[in-house]
Amino acid sequence: MATTPSANNRKLLGRLSLPERNFVAEALRTETVGGVLLLVAAVAALVWANTPLRDSYASVSHFHLGPSALGLNLSVQHWAADGLLAVFFFVAGIELKRELVAGDLRDPKAAILPVVAAVCGMAVPALVYALTNAIGGGSLGGWAVPTATDIAFALAVLAVIGTSLPSALRAFLLTLAVVDDLFAILIIAIFFTDHIDFGALGGAVVGLGVFWVLLRKGVRGWYVYVPLALVIWGLMYNSGVHATISGVAMGLMLRCHPHEGEEHSPGEHIEHLVRPLSAGLAVPLFALFSAGVVVSGGAIGDVFTRPETLGVVLGLVVGKAVGIFGGTWLAARFTRASLSEDLVWPDVFAVASLAGIGFTVSLLIGELAFKDDPVLTDEVKAAVLIGSLIAAVLATTLLKVRNAKYRALYEAEELDEDSDGIPDIYEQNNPAYHLRMAEIYERKAAEHRRLAEVAAGASEENDGPA
Repeated sequence: MATTPSANNRKLLGRLSLPERNFVAEALRTETVGGVLLLVAAVAALVWANTPLRDSYASVSHFHLGPSALGLNLSVQHWAADGLLAVFFFVAGIELKRELVAGDLRDPKAAILPVVAAVCGMAVPALVYALTNAIGGGSLGGWAVPTATDIAFALAVLAVIGTSLPSALRAFLLTLAVVDDLFAILIIAIFFTDHIDFGALGGAVVGLGVFWVLLRKGVRGWYVYVPLALVIWGLMYNSGVHATISGVAMGLMLRCHPHEGEEHSPGEHIEHLVRPLSAGLAVPLFALFSAGVVVSGGAIGDVFTRPETLGVVLGLVVGKAVGIFGGTWLAARFTRASLSEDLVWPDVFAVASLAGIGFTVSLLIGELAFKDDPVLTDEVKAAVLIGSLIAAVLATTLLKVRNAKYRALYEAEELDEDSDGIPDIYEQNNPAYHLRMAEIYERKAAEHRRLAEVAAGASEENDGPA
């Protein structure tokens, strides 16, 4: 994200506005916890699928349940991918709507940086994959697999390595992921829809219309919207369009700017309620039933020799870093904006490397791209895991080099000496803040004078005659 101090001297990755900083902080706290759960779920899936219990993993993953009459007798793995991820994309839709109407993306000048960076961060990995497979004679069907960034997993890595990125870099990463999710949704809708049942699709569109009308009429109550959302999801699934699209559509319909007298908009309120469900339950369960691939020495070797899997690894590790960094540099070059004085370009490259962690959506696209070849599907999943691991190690190394600087910036952003709930760095132009601080310093000075007098008195007693 970027702030705009002046028309002639725009700063890239400058300090966020206070409302945006508060929103980002709350969102990232939830995503970080969810990311740790996601990491635990992925490890559990790998352990479960590579121990003597592997047969039970397959049995549970492929166990079918649901009403056949409605076309919804799906496997557990299928429910996780099509059902639970609809919740994830619902939250993504709300995030995108909020950014467009109330966040930094509402300002075209501020939106240029994350949009260009995200587009380049998806185009370059796709190009790397395509070139690798064109040279190696592989399938081009998986070109979209390395294009997605998993923000929750990236934040989990930050939490594990103990790096405190300044809010501008964290916000940049979050906004990248939002734009990234938007294009991932479009990719899924356009390139991975084999057939369309126009009757079911029409029913889903009608359902979305009813959803929109109810929202505009101010109708409230989960007991109205949850059943309607389930009907829309079921119709969208049966239409042949990926069911997660319904989640995005409903998220985009929510109002994300507060009216007079409202502290929070309905979209922000619902996102606050649903985000923990998405980050803490839906996405980890999807990971549990999607990341369980059999890993062996031979399988790992195949990842680096088969063009499809090598393309995924190179796309995530090389394509993402080069694409996002290059897109950010281009945005700065052609808008004549300068990087914030607190940061240097290697910081941008480190965050770009971190964006190479592509887990949730990459796994989903991998399943869609190679659904007719189960063996290749598992190999591509292994490639996503390995590529994400390499990207995480690379980003960790780069971020650790500057960790002391990041921690100092983070602590300065969080410092609140007058304990009014607003970081001091945002109150430098507020006279009331300086008056409060003057009183605080006067009290501290008085206390120090008292302690000095006590110490002087004790010293005189010690120096007196025995």
